Amino acid sequence: MMYADNSLLSELREKARALPLCPGVYIMKNKQGEIIYIGKALELKNRVSSYFGSLTGVAEKVVKMVSQVYNFEYILCRSEYEALVLECSLIKQHTPKYNILLKDDKGYHYIKVTKGPWSRITAENQVENDGARYIGPYNSSYTVRQTVDAAVKAFKLPNCTKIFPRDIGKSRPCLRHFIGQCLAPCGGRTNAAEYKEAVDGALELVSGSVADTVKSLTAKMIKYSDSLEFEKAARTRDRIEAIKRIGQKQRVVATRTRVMDIFALCIYEKQALFEVFRFKNGRLTDREEFFVDSKTAAMPEHTETAEATVDEQSGSALRAEFLTQYYSMRGDIPPVVVMDALPEDAGLVGKLLSERAGRAVKLHVPQKGEQHDILQMCIKNAQETLAQRFGRTGKDAAAVQELSQLLGLESAARLEAYDISNTAGQENVGGMVVFQDGKPERTSYRRFKIRTVDGQDDYASMREIISRRLSEYEVHKGTENAGGNAGGNAGGNAFGRLPDAILLDGGRGHVGVVRPVVEASGLGIPVFGMVKDSKHKTRGIVTADGEIAIKPTRAAFTLLNAIQEEVHRFAVTYHHARHKTKSLRSRLLEIDGVGPARMKALTGHFGSLKRIGEASAEELCKVKGMSKPTAENIIKFFKGDKNDV
Repeated sequence: MMYADNSLLSELREKARALPLCPGVYIMKNKQGEIIYIGKALELKNRVSSYFGSLTGVAEKVVKMVSQVYNFEYILCRSEYEALVLECSLIKQHTPKYNILLKDDKGYHYIKVTKGPWSRITAENQVENDGARYIGPYNSSYTVRQTVDAAVKAFKLPNCTKIFPRDIGKSRPCLRHFIGQCLAPCGGRTNAAEYKEAVDGALELVSGSVADTVKSLTAKMIKYSDSLEFEKAARTRDRIEAIKRIGQKQRVVATRTRVMDIFALCIYEKQALFEVFRFKNGRLTDREEFFVDSKTAAMPEHTETAEATVDEQSGSALRAEFLTQYYSMRGDIPPVVVMDALPEDAGLVGKLLSERAGRAVKLHVPQKGEQHDILQMCIKNAQETLAQRFGRTGKDAAAVQELSQLLGLESAARLEAYDISNTAGQENVGGMVVFQDGKPERTSYRRFKIRTVDGQDDYASMREIISRRLSEYEVHKGTENAGGNAGGNAGGNAFGRLPDAILLDGGRGHVGVVRPVVEASGLGIPVFGMVKDSKHKTRGIVTADGEIAIKPTRAAFTLLNAIQEEVHRFAVTYHHARHKTKSLRSRLLEIDGVGPARMKALTGHFGSLKRIGEASAEELCKVKGMSKPTAENIIKFFKGDKNDV
């Protein structure tokens, strides 16, 4: 953290040290006197003092917030619960920049039907003075979107931006028509009467219920059949089947718990997403998504317990702040709130929600059963939405999220894995591979020639390459095109960025020798080992305290296995290449007239044995100290080498 005025930092530090060790709320202000952050604490002195001490290893958002603090105020409370209530009230009143800011966008929503014979049905957030018909209002945007989408699909109405009748016959129908999902008025495939009939049916569906619409359409189908209008009867039958399928899909997302909300948090780099499923009468009635930019969300990551780490706390603190603010915007708090993990101060948060609801509110993390299954669906939706925002796949995002939870990390988006390879202690090398968002980032791979270890000592070799890698970070951190040459490597940003975790191809012994190296660096990177079973397949993860077994059916297992196989392949390939090069160089000494000096001159001039073997006598003679007879001997040697079987 950098302060332009060191005297101000000292003043803030002294003011914080003078605070009492009691519950309260602290209010951070900038130079203009604006409130930029509000937090609560069980012990004000410890919490506020931590902001003005060392912030090494603390999230960027917290550092940025603290650098703008010019003054702070505080309010003492009788209990931590009273501090929580006051914190929520003040945040809602002042909406500080670095607290989570949630927009209460739960306004009214409408189904819009445009005028004319070629009406369009769309979901809208407000009523415009455009002469269209508006059905509503509805409280749930999710319900409106789902209803409109279902009606458009069932009655094969267009959802493109074309305007009818202006664009009729001006273009070929799109793919939706050819897969049976659009009447294609753009291509002249339907007339105004047929189109109006489809719109009327869609309006009947959005205004009524699935059962009523099916009953009405069935009567029409029988009427068409009796009057021998078989084409119309068949079209009506298809619509009935489409509507029935919609009803079946709606029944899938149902639960025996009549009223509940489900929350899932997905984090990637500086962006977090809360997915919310809301159930009423046992059915999913609303779905909401809230993106939280961590640049403008400085959660209280400093804790009063030395054992707790920032990574362990930030997610739970984020959940607590989000939950309290979310229900300050919503009057209807359900009796059951299902979450993927409990928030910080879960007891206090539960008490606050119960008091607001006027009855008991249970915060629950299900481990199995129906609620667990729906929670997994909520998590999957959150992962997919955040993945699409950053151009990833939902499958990769799910694997990374699962591995993060398994390892107890806030994120496992960036992982570095290491392996050692040698033959009886000869040509000892190491390899580093990088996986970003569940995919190999090959431009960041690095190779290491072991320099300080003679013979076969994998522990010492692993300790050396980790030490060198961390040293390279100190040289290249913060640079745009950071990198390093730790064994003939190109540039890139591999060494300029820190991973979320280090994975070693090895067991507790490897973790035991590497952890002190990482701890001594002060960088706080978690270290894990990857162990294999008797068949050389990935078995689980090793920590300093024991082993974490992973089921082969889990996405995290697939990702971990891919990382272990890749780092092993990379290290072994490098070892084989060096071993082959050394063997060929040694064979150069078998050529008459080639000694150590000429061998060094040849390899230095041509750069590779392949180019030496392809060189002509004239090119070979250009090498310093080379004679024509020796050049001819070299050509004969490589010619014979090519003829070997």
